[in-house]
Amino acid sequence: MQSLIQNSNRNIVRVCFSLILFVLPSFMLAQHSNPIADPKAIVTVDGARFTVLTPQMIRMEWSADGTFEDHASLVFINRNLSVPKFSAYAESGWQIIETDDLLLKYKKSSGKFTKKNLSIEFTLNGEKRTWNPGMKDTANLKGTTRTLDGVDGTTDIEPGLLSRDGWVIVDDSERPLFDTTDWQWVMPRPAGDRQDWYFFGYGHEYKKALFDFTQVSGKIPMPPRFAFGLWWSRYWAYTDDELKQLVGEFEQHQVPLDVLVVDMDWHQTFNLRWDKQPKDQAGLPLGWTGYTWDKYYFPDPDGFLAWCHAHGLEVPLNLHPASGIQPHELHYPEMAQAMGIDPTTKKYVPFDIVDKKFATNYMNLIIQPLEKQGVNFWWLDWQQWGTTKIKGVTPTWWLNYVFFTDMERRGAERPILFHRWGGLGNHRYEIGFSGDVTSSWESLAFQTYFTPTAANVGYGYWSHDIGGHIPGTVGAEMYTRWIQSGIFSPVIRTHTTKNAAAERRIWAYPEPYASAMRNAILLRYSLIPYIYSAARESYDTGVSLCRPMYYDYPESPEAYAVMSPGGAQYMFGDNMLVAPVASARTVDSAFAPKKIWLPEGTWIEWSTGKRFHGPATIERNFTLEEIPVYVKAGSLIPMQPQMNNTHEKPVDPLILTIFPGDSGSCRVYEDAGNSQGYKNDEFARTSVHQLTKNGTTTITISPVEGKYPGMIDHRSYQIRLPGSLPPQKITVNNSSDLKYSASDSLPGWRYIGDSLTTVITLPKYSVHDEVRVVVERQQFNANDESLTDGFTGALTRLCGAMQVLDGQWPKEWAPDTLMHAEQTGNRIEINPSSALKELQDFHASLPEILRTVRSLDIDSVAQRRALVWLMELDTWHKR
Repeated sequence: MQSLIQNSNRNIVRVCFSLILFVLPSFMLAQHSNPIADPKAIVTVDGARFTVLTPQMIRMEWSADGTFEDHASLVFINRNLSVPKFSAYAESGWQIIETDDLLLKYKKSSGKFTKKNLSIEFTLNGEKRTWNPGMKDTANLKGTTRTLDGVDGTTDIEPGLLSRDGWVIVDDSERPLFDTTDWQWVMPRPAGDRQDWYFFGYGHEYKKALFDFTQVSGKIPMPPRFAFGLWWSRYWAYTDDELKQLVGEFEQHQVPLDVLVVDMDWHQTFNLRWDKQPKDQAGLPLGWTGYTWDKYYFPDPDGFLAWCHAHGLEVPLNLHPASGIQPHELHYPEMAQAMGIDPTTKKYVPFDIVDKKFATNYMNLIIQPLEKQGVNFWWLDWQQWGTTKIKGVTPTWWLNYVFFTDMERRGAERPILFHRWGGLGNHRYEIGFSGDVTSSWESLAFQTYFTPTAANVGYGYWSHDIGGHIPGTVGAEMYTRWIQSGIFSPVIRTHTTKNAAAERRIWAYPEPYASAMRNAILLRYSLIPYIYSAARESYDTGVSLCRPMYYDYPESPEAYAVMSPGGAQYMFGDNMLVAPVASARTVDSAFAPKKIWLPEGTWIEWSTGKRFHGPATIERNFTLEEIPVYVKAGSLIPMQPQMNNTHEKPVDPLILTIFPGDSGSCRVYEDAGNSQGYKNDEFARTSVHQLTKNGTTTITISPVEGKYPGMIDHRSYQIRLPGSLPPQKITVNNSSDLKYSASDSLPGWRYIGDSLTTVITLPKYSVHDEVRVVVERQQFNANDESLTDGFTGALTRLCGAMQVLDGQWPKEWAPDTLMHAEQTGNRIEINPSSALKELQDFHASLPEILRTVRSLDIDSVAQRRALVWLMELDTWHKR
């Protein structure tokens, strides 16, 4: 029989406390949370209290004085969940609590939890396991850490919420609490001997564990849509004119940009130098902290910010707030007076972020005036001490909370913050700044592991210094690969230390590096609908955009092995597997080798069009332009046309790229982009399905579900079918046959020969109407797949060999057989009906091309380089 709280007085207190929480403003407890559990979920016995939060999560408290904690802690803010089915009964002196997944036993009247009086039984891979206090979590899958400052390669990171052992304990015993004021504030735990533990017994159901964690600890908020575009950042003393010139260069080179980060030199720095610098009243270097514009660099801050906004840019400013408010600051008089300091004394206002009076005045008098000028958000570059006057609260954690919730309370735009990780619970205050890493291949490789691993604590939005920070100079190849890795990370932001030799403008690098980086950035922008839909999934499910392979393949040893600190592969949303190149190309080769594990199913290598069938470990070689991205067969990837920034215009047409495969679907998520309405049903979803059978693909775009302010009523669609033969007939809505057209500006279809892609451009339709497209190809033949398989990659390798041989002029030139094969895609594009014959001829010509190049009388080095391309093609094609 389920036990309830027996003490009536305590019950009255709990009810009153619940009422207090209920009437507080909705922002007080984030996302409508309530730290008071339903009494039906609670079992209290002899100084111990157990709260059954889910069938696999139990809160376990013991208190020497018999009092228990009902305030929210910094991590656990919501305990009022639906009561799961469980039974509670006494048996032979033990208190038993049994859910569908856990069996807890506690020996009555035995005091503090120990291995002798407490156990929990759970199931892992069909076997019964038992946890006792004091057991080592030997297979924890890690979480994240505060900063990567100074790291060159790998570093240790904190434990996470997931373990191959099947259980995790979170000890909340000493973690500070939230009070119940109108702006929730931190307070210490009451003194006393107590235990407050949360047992996670999820086995290998990692996604379920993360979802439940966000139910008790708050959802992962959605960043504004612009956050997924490109961020420019560099530690440099730019003037406003120099920044405008920089933006002009982005526009000139047609590189999109969304966020223009202005580092600390926006404010007065008093000629700050590392070797010598006077101290301010806080004992820190004068000019490190600042809140007043430097008029030598920014004579008209309001005008500069307005100019940036007119160019579609969001502008965050850098802050190092440790020195408080010094007497030279513009708003010092108001701040000093508000804090009870006579401004005429010129005594500084010390920084004390956990003091609510200071924090309130700081936000109202110092921060908000700058925001009213047009500052969009803040980069809190905290690097100072690690404690506050409240035990267990770091300045990092509480700064994140104060800035984020201050924006949240004001309720206008969607909150966004850029700061270091403060600890468990900071997933509620994105986005993370990972710090000043050393510029090295090892640092790049570690970031490919570090980013998805942070998903294990819900911290899904790390932003790294693309190119690294110190010493700053980076070779063209390394920077290109870092950019490409950033494309498939949550937030892509360039940065470096204050070093004249540290170049971060992609167009300042020679070809082919500049083009490879620009193409990668354009790919990132095209994927914004896919990425933004995944961000909504993260909010709904607790599963981050970048997540480890073992979330989907928990019983595959390879899924854990590929998550190595020396370089990792990971899932990017539900449909893409990414394995960034984090090493230089081999000597005398145009290729970077990479070993990749593919789980079960069919996967398509996006850059080459090559199909692979898993489970398998493959060894691949990639050109500078190629990014190892593998898409599940049949996947439907929502994309958008080229834009200068993410909010330049509505997504019209919506591009739907459908990879070869039997079936697939997606739900394209959209909202206003920068409001908090997404939490209150102000959003829309468009479901799209595809079914391919016997060479015919049927695409169904369903009517939109939901609405939001500014939603478009009509839009066009562009459907892309890569890696397949041209259509014979395309029917739209069972009525009209779509005609061939060489242009994609008008309704019709065209064909891109180099990637064997059918591009279907539809007219505008009401978003509330269903659109059905049927694409019929020639009679399906099993050999067709082998002809189209990997064609794009083959052309790339032929082109590489051709360029090497052309460089031998006048002694030699690329032979006609090679030139003819390399032009295959071009001829197909001119005459799509020739595709099948052209592909057959292409494959038949490859052996002859190899023999001809081997017979050329040319420089041995050049011949070897050309043969590397062709041998790679030969072996690559046979895989």
